[in-house]
Amino acid sequence: MSSDTVLPGQPIPLPRGPVPQLGGGIYSRDGIVRASLVGVPQYSGSTIEIKRTRPHPPTPNSVVLGSVTRLSPLQAVLSITVVDGVPLPAGEEFTGVIRVQDVRATEKDKVKIADCFRGGDVVRGLVLSLGDARSYYVTTARNDLGVIFATSEAGATMEPVSWQEMRCPKTGKIEKRKCAKPEGL
Repeated sequence: MSSDTVLPGQPIPLPRGPVPQLGGGIYSRDGIVRASLVGVPQYSGSTIEIKRTRPHPPTPNSVVLGSVTRLSPLQAVLSITVVDGVPLPAGEEFTGVIRVQDVRATEKDKVKIADCFRGGDVVRGLVLSLGDARSYYVTTARNDLGVIFATSEAGATMEPVSWQEMRCPKTGKIEKRKCAKPEGL
C-alpha cells in the first residue's frame, strides 16, 4: 500500500487477496472502495481506515502557511490558514507577525520588509512564540521558509529565480521577495 494522500471520493487501491474491513473515513460504492476524508489510508489489523486530523492552534516550532495581509516598515502581518499541514476551518484563521529581524538569519540590519513580501503573498513560516494577545511571532529565517506563491503586478503567478527574486512569466519583470527554497531541491 502506498503512502499517498487521497481526497474524498477518490478510489483507494487495495492489495490482492481478501477485501479488508472498511473503517472510518472509507466507504464502498458500486464495488469500489473510496475515501470520505482527506488523508493517508492505513491498515490497523484487517481494517483499512483514514484517521481524521483535527486542526490545532499554532505552537512554537509549528510550520504555518499564511497570506500577507498588511505591511509596515518593521513587520509583515500574516493571516495563518494552515498549521503543520492541517488547514484551519474557514473563518478561524490566526494572525502572525514577521518582524524585520525575523526575515532572514544574516544581514538582519539590511532587511527591508517591502523587498521581501507584498500583500497577498503566500508565506511558509515557523512559529517562534506567542506574540501579544492577538498574534504569533513567525520567522522565515531558514532556506525552506519564505514566499512560496506570489502574483505579479500583471496578474501572473511568479516563479522564483533566486532566494531573493521572483520573475513574472508574462512580462519577464523581476520583483524582490524572500523566497522559500522549493521542497525536494
